[in-house]
Amino acid sequence: MDMPTEIQHQAMGYDRTATMFSPDGHLLQVEYAEKTVRLGSTIIGIKCSDGVVIISDKRVNDNLIIAGSANKVHEIDEHIIAGAAGILSDARILIDKARVIAQQNRVTYDSPIEVETIIREIANTKQMFTQYGGARPFGVAIIVAGIDQGEPCVFSSDITGNYFSYKAIVIGENDEKIKEMLRLKYNEKLNIDGGIKLALEIFKGILGKNFELKRFDIACVKKSKGKVERLDENSLKKFT
Repeated sequence: MDMPTEIQHQAMGYDRTATMFSPDGHLLQVEYAEKTVRLGSTIIGIKCSDGVVIISDKRVNDNLIIAGSANKVHEIDEHIIAGAAGILSDARILIDKARVIAQQNRVTYDSPIEVETIIREIANTKQMFTQYGGARPFGVAIIVAGIDQGEPCVFSSDITGNYFSYKAIVIGENDEKIKEMLRLKYNEKLNIDGGIKLALEIFKGILGKNFELKRFDIACVKKSKGKVERLDENSLKKFT
């Protein structure tokens, strides 16, 4: 009986390193890392008429964990936020690198860094780990959102180091299902409140009886303020 192609490639050692192509042109270690991302917490990033918002399912249900230590949405600079799905220890390294780059830009040029510069630096780092031997790929996808010269923008980078700009994007568990919902329900006139309401409606449909406001980590940046704002459980009640 013939073995499936992927099993054949494993048996022949094509998945032993991220730098070895299989005969049909795949980097198997990179594809395995992509599967890791799809097991991660779901994160939705939305570009709104008045700013940007990132909504993350923390998936933390242990009462012994202090809620504030389990944030999934991170502040890169006062006008930029980021969320990551996959191996969060990998994400922490990339987030810290992005924060350093943002502060270096302020010190050097006395101005806030552009959002695309942040996602490009993150993507470049991830790409290097698919090209050079001796290290595995970063097992994380990242959404970066913020305000550039008064305009909202949302970017996402995958395992390979590609990045794109989006009106709305989701990474993590159930990403394809949620993308279909976003394609149907998103419109460019949504404000931040509307974006949060849309995301929570989608999560409610996905999670069902497991839906609880306390499991979400939400941060936004408004055009009018240009500063990161976090929403707690009490401030989310008006959206449900």
